[in-house]
Amino acid sequence: MHSSNQAIAVRDLSKVYQIYSRPEDRLKQALLGRKRRYFQEFWALRGISFEIERGSTVGIVGHNGSGKSTLLQIICHTLRPSSGEVEVNGRVSALLELGSGFNPEFSGRENVYLNSAILGLSRDETDRLFDEIVAFADIGPHLDQPTKTYSTGMVMRLAFAVAISVNPDILVVDEALAVGDEAFQRRCMARIEAIKKKGATILFVSHSANQVVELCDRAILLDHGELLYDGPPRRAINFYHRLLYTPADRRTAFREGLLAARRGEALLPDEVTAAPAVAKDGAAPASEGQGLPSSPDDELEEHFNPGLVPQSATAYESRGAHIRNVRITNKEGRQVNVLVSGRRYALCYRVELEQGAWGVAVGTRLKTVTGVELGGSTTLSTPRVLDYVEAGTVLEVVHEFECRLMEGTYFLNASVSGLVEGERHWLSRLVDVTMFMVLPVRGRFSNGPIDFAFDSRAQPL
Repeated sequence: MHSSNQAIAVRDLSKVYQIYSRPEDRLKQALLGRKRRYFQEFWALRGISFEIERGSTVGIVGHNGSGKSTLLQIICHTLRPSSGEVEVNGRVSALLELGSGFNPEFSGRENVYLNSAILGLSRDETDRLFDEIVAFADIGPHLDQPTKTYSTGMVMRLAFAVAISVNPDILVVDEALAVGDEAFQRRCMARIEAIKKKGATILFVSHSANQVVELCDRAILLDHGELLYDGPPRRAINFYHRLLYTPADRRTAFREGLLAARRGEALLPDEVTAAPAVAKDGAAPASEGQGLPSSPDDELEEHFNPGLVPQSATAYESRGAHIRNVRITNKEGRQVNVLVSGRRYALCYRVELEQGAWGVAVGTRLKTVTGVELGGSTTLSTPRVLDYVEAGTVLEVVHEFECRLMEGTYFLNASVSGLVEGERHWLSRLVDVTMFMVLPVRGRFSNGPIDFAFDSRAQPL
């Protein structure tokens, strides 16, 4: 018997695939399988259990291949589990593989009716919603053209418009909020918020930490098909980032700690990542295995995590200069890469010049995980350009900044430029040379990656 307030119940759910090295092994397994196994097992999900109450918004996070999409497909009954069961109470609208139900020979208009029927709408219901769907998709005169002539973005916009107009009891969203341009994405987010306010249950998968924290009441962390954590979104994202960036020799122990806590055999791992933090009162650092309190409401301390190593670092060809020893330091001069929003830091590095250079300037640029540039700094915009720097000179570069970023992972560039035959060129440039995480601060929220420190208030007139 299920609770009247229960929207989804997942009980001991597992999904295992048989992986064959060669096509002929599949035939051998069918004919000789009693004597020998010709396949390897791949567990996409293993022993997953949780319940979701009506009206709640639950995020699912994890690296690629962790089992997120498989879980959603089983919940939506488009995939059968190997064992366990799923109970879903209410009309489901799923945004999984957008446009997968479209017939490329049909026009957009015809596919609206086809997709609506798949989602359980009658012809009369689709007639009533048609104008709203078309307005939301905003594909203009292409509506009566075959969808095989559409761009990928147009197909996804139309599919999203259909799925979002069903007014579901349960909305399942799998990385579908990246479709279309910025204006369309904003409309998508606004519509999902409206569905949420109507009391619908939302199951939401995204790699965007900001979207998960902003939209969700709770988050589930999956890793290699196992459920590691189920709780507040900010803490789930913190554990997710630690799984991604903790050194390999410590990742397994951290993962096992989460599993043990899930089984009730241990407390959750503390919030300190790969290196112990410096105590706030100036006392000695915490010993191995200790650290800061595990409560998500306790303030976290900045520290250095050696696992935060960018895999996307790229170096431009040198024009007589080399950038060395790039690091982020706190106000005490200690190297850190796990930062706390609201505090001051500095990006520091050295520039070694092998040959003389005119008009030397240094700079840095800040980017998100997805490559969106948030800003930067350069001495070109100040009177600090160096007229001439002799060969053999070593420059100590410091870019001071106040961290106004919200929780997440970010990347910094380091560069030095100069005049070559009267034109400005990079003398050396390192892209994504260092990465850092920003920890959450209790009571601080922002509608984006940057907290501009607005003094916001409202009072009766």
